[in-house]
Amino acid sequence: TGSTQCCVTVSPVSPTAATSSDEEDDSDSSTKPIRSEKKKNPASLFQTGGDPPKEKKSKKKAPSKGAESEEETPETVQKNSNKKGKAKKSKKQKEERPPSPVIEVDNLEEFVLQPAPQGVTVKCRVTRDKKGMDRGLYPTYYLHLDNDKKVFLLAGRKRKKSKTSNYLISIDPTDLSRGGENFIGKLRSNLMGTRFTVFDNGANPDRANADWSNVRQELSAVVYETNVLGFKGPRKMTVIIPGMNADCERVPIRPRNDNDGLLMRWQNRNMDNVIELHNKAPVWNDETQSYVLNFHGRVTHASVKNFQIVHSSDHYYIVMQFGRVADDAFTMDYNYPLCAVQAFAIALSSFDGKLACE
Repeated sequence: TGSTQCCVTVSPVSPTAATSSDEEDDSDSSTKPIRSEKKKNPASLFQTGGDPPKEKKSKKKAPSKGAESEEETPETVQKNSNKKGKAKKSKKQKEERPPSPVIEVDNLEEFVLQPAPQGVTVKCRVTRDKKGMDRGLYPTYYLHLDNDKKVFLLAGRKRKKSKTSNYLISIDPTDLSRGGENFIGKLRSNLMGTRFTVFDNGANPDRANADWSNVRQELSAVVYETNVLGFKGPRKMTVIIPGMNADCERVPIRPRNDNDGLLMRWQNRNMDNVIELHNKAPVWNDETQSYVLNFHGRVTHASVKNFQIVHSSDHYYIVMQFGRVADDAFTMDYNYPLCAVQAFAIALSSFDGKLACE
């Protein structure tokens, strides 16, 4: 692949490698959207019409032909470039990009579980800490807002005595215990390490209240597909999330057993109140001999972990993107309907041992 890593890498592409017509569009991105005016609000991609307390509506998602995001749209056109972008034009790119909106985090627990505001890209940074006795095997991951204040949002770490990969997610960087009051969610894998489920901090179904109100919700699931080469070549990811109701709130998915979770619903094509997303396929670049995706300056290092998540009905609306900017630093940006816990857990899944072939 021309890469020193054992996996084919997904390289970032900068706008310096855009075609002339793309550059004309980008140059005026501050004043006009590139996508056509007919686009609908992206919320329609994720609305399933489900009532919050019940999960039995038969109405399926009604994806629009496309959707528009004020922030992401001008920068997310994928370019099959003919040269690798250098950083020298990043200054111009910063001027074109709308400034990151001010994100207020008054109540941290509430914020990390709330969907991103519509039309706002929440830009974050993930750092990996491998220092200390067993941090090499069990690093701690920290999520901060990628702004001037660098507000801490979440921390995550793999549990040591667990048969499958099990990551605890906390709203306190110093307290990553399962019983602590700062525990906000967890990521659990199957034995193969190819399928992951994200839970909030609710109770196990075995300890349910009579009305089932305290039982944990499944916030998302991630499926990594192998190809004939195992995990070599670009990764293929499917992300399954609960749909949104008419009030733009997440429809609660509270499985009573393992056969009712997001993964089983997806596997059985029971997609009521469930949305399926995929990673955007990178394009092979002959000159750099690598697969490329356009991250518009938010990702600077080639890595098999770099990905963008989109809805099949609109590849221009980036639900989430994640990529390397240093050895132990990554950017993670997410949009409606994801919340910070969902996006962070999806990012954590990409670090898991069975997938890590860099």
